[in-house]
This record gives sequence, structure tokens and C-alpha cells, in this order.
Amino acid sequence: MSQMPQQAAVSKCPSCEEPLESGDRFCGACGYDLSVVPARPEDSPTLAVNGAVPAPDGVDWPVARDSDGHGRPAPVHAAAELPGTDSGGSPLLPSPPPPPPAAPPSAPAAPAGSSAPGVRFDRPGEPDEYPLQAPDPRLTAEQAPAPEPPAVPPQFAPAAPAAAEKACVACRAGRVDDDGYCENCGHAQPRERDHMEQESGPVAAVSDRGLRHHRNEDAFSVGCTALPDGAPASVAIVCDGVSSATRPDDASLAASRAAGESLLGALPRGTHPQQAMHDAILAASQAVNALADEPATAREQAPHQNAPACTLVGAVVTAGLLVVGWVGDSRVYWVPADRTTPPARLTEDDSWAAQMVAAGLMSEAEAYADERAHAITGWLGADAYELEPHTASFKPDRAGVVVVCTDGLWNYAESAEEMAEAMPLDAAARPLHGARVLVGHALDGGGHDNVTVALLPFPAPPQGAGSA
Repeated sequence: MSQMPQQAAVSKCPSCEEPLESGDRFCGACGYDLSVVPARPEDSPTLAVNGAVPAPDGVDWPVARDSDGHGRPAPVHAAAELPGTDSGGSPLLPSPPPPPPAAPPSAPAAPAGSSAPGVRFDRPGEPDEYPLQAPDPRLTAEQAPAPEPPAVPPQFAPAAPAAAEKACVACRAGRVDDDGYCENCGHAQPRERDHMEQESGPVAAVSDRGLRHHRNEDAFSVGCTALPDGAPASVAIVCDGVSSATRPDDASLAASRAAGESLLGALPRGTHPQQAMHDAILAASQAVNALADEPATAREQAPHQNAPACTLVGAVVTAGLLVVGWVGDSRVYWVPADRTTPPARLTEDDSWAAQMVAAGLMSEAEAYADERAHAITGWLGADAYELEPHTASFKPDRAGVVVVCTDGLWNYAESAEEMAEAMPLDAAARPLHGARVLVGHALDGGGHDNVTVALLPFPAPPQGAGSA
């Protein structure tokens, strides 16, 4: 019968130097393929006692020694280290040793969970999911490129994810699993709502989780449409979830979508913008109320929890009219393009502080310094006492920018003058940039809450106009 190829008779693995048994085909510790070690003729010893070993057929085998002079066995050369020539007789560059093949069932596998330099695995590795390549021996310390190496050396990086897959924001190489973690470096990925930006024609909005909250409970909706006479109209809705309620992030998202869709559907039909804003708030309220009836909510809620809830503030800008609407303590500010004229706040908070000021019991500074200041007295939700949508119409006599925001921003620019000072001078021409700057202002101030702001230039520019 045929015989298996004779393997090199070496006492230690050339890769990990673990002791070998006679007749081993693979290293039991690392799985190294011992067939790559050149075999000696049957009548020649593996190690020469006095130096050189006669080479068979004129091959210039490397000299084998029994010691390196310090009592340690001399290294054994692998076949891949021998020089060679191509079919034209030109010398070949040394090639990197091939990766060890999968060990046969009788051979133990490499230790699970091992990692390559520069890559950290927070979970046990899965076989062959991301095969790693050994470093190229041709790149020695003297020959290595001068530029600083990347954080994850390419030779250790996993295969690039497919185009349809989401790449890790940290290592830019690993695939993100269904739980939101990179399968290469283990880095948790930011959630989609942690930071959102949108630009729709001349109106833009930015929302950020902030620096203290574990999730973003704000949401917004922006859009542009045309009135029946063809005049342009811009719309922005901003909602802030009530953190003490169940699923506040779902409430703000449902309210913002319902109100935005209601406005963009009503204005082209000729509904007056102020009536359209009132109806949009009612539509948003119904959307939030519906969340309390969902079976998922019923399972999640405990007896001490209340229904999903949020606040809402919005604005509609046309060629000559500005309409605002709100329930809760999110606000609308007016900042004229001519900064020599005064800005103004266009909404009144549904809050404990506002009630104290309106009743003449406290000054505004005293009321908002109180720990009860942000306790809201109006909101959207199934447990709201009575829904009272507030709407107001204005006819500005000059150009400017309308700021629609949650308290995550106005906590750091409470007065109209402070808001105007924080907003860039070119916000009307670059609303997305202006919204980013205002969010950055809140984050620089501490970012204690979610931050959302929408900017609408007034008057509404013709369709097709946007940020420069």
C-alpha cells in the first residue's frame, strides 16, 4: 500500500518550540504543519554531531548544529527560508510561511480566544470568521516604512465588510453585529438617534444626545412645501420626551412625525397656517396617546409608571407670515438679520416657573433658579390633564431667523439676547451650520440634556434655495 510522506524528524516545533512526538504531522500546541520542514534522507541523522551533513542530490541544505554555544538547541530552518529561483532562473524573494492548515480531528486546536497584536477581542473568537494573516518576514525593522503605522495593522485586520454591512466607527474594518457592537474590536456603536442632522431646502435641524443622558429622547421633523398660490412654506417641529414617562423617545418620534405630516398635508390644500398648526398639535397628541394602547407598552409598564409623553413646539414660515405652536416648555426665538434690532422669544412655557412669574409670585430669575422650574404643566400624552394647544401668528417687518429648540439648548442661552449672541451671523444663508453651532454651544456649556434645534430663515426663500 502507499505510504504517507516522511516527515522531518525534529524534536521541537519550528514555530512555537513545543516538544514533538515521533511521527507527528502537526504540532499539538499550535497546529504548525511539520511537512514544511525539509526531510533528511533515511540514512542521515537530523542533527550532525560534527557540523555539516552531506546534502542529497547536490542541494545546499542549511548547516544543522546541535547547540548555539549556550547550551540551547540550534534553530531548525524551514523550507520556506531556503533560497530559490523562478522558471527563468531569477532569484525569488523569501516568501512568508503559509498559515497553518486546519488541524485534523486528532490534533488539538489552537487555544480559543487568542488574539493578534493590535486587535482586542472582548469575546471568544469564532473559527475562521476573520482569518488573520501572519506578518510578512520581508518587512524587517530596518525595511519597515517610515510613516506611523495605523491603529490596526493591515496584516492583522479582518476582511473588509460587504458594502451593505455597517462598518465600525472605531476601527473602520469590523462588521457591526445585531447588538450594536463591532465584531473586530468590540467597540459599541453610536445609536442612530444619538446625533441626527437634516436639511430640507432652506430649513435645517440638528439633534444630539448630549453629554449626560444615555439616549436621545428628542426628535424633530422639517420640510418644505408650497401654498395653493405657489408661495413657499417651511415647516419645523421639535419634540422633547418626558424622561419620567415610559418610552419618551418613542413619544417624541411619533409626535414629531405626525405633526410634520399633518402640516405638510394641510398647507398645500389652503388651510390657514395657524389652523394647520393647531390641527398638527392635535394629530401629534393622538399619535402619542396611541402608544399607551400598544400591547408592548402594557407589558413594559409597571403600576407606578405613566403613559408615554412629550412636549412639542413648531413653526411655519411663509413669504410674509410666521406661525408658532407649542405645548410644554420647548421654545421659539426670533433673531433678526440686522443684529442692531432686538431679538424676541415667541412662546411662553407650560411650566411651574412660568406660572409663578405670570401670577406675580416670583421674578423670572427667582422662578427659573428654583429646582421646580422645569416641572411642566402641559404635555402630550394619554395622562395629560387637558390638552391646550397654543398658537400665535406674527408678521415680521424684516428678515431674520426663527429658532425652534428644546430646553437642552435654551438652558445655555435662555434670554433672546443670549440666543442671538450664540447664533452665527450667516445662519440665514447656512442654517445647517448655524444649527450645528448652537448645538455645540450647549455641549460646550455642559450638555446636561438632549439638545435639538431647527432654524428657519424668514421670509421663506423660493423653492430650491438652501444652505450655501
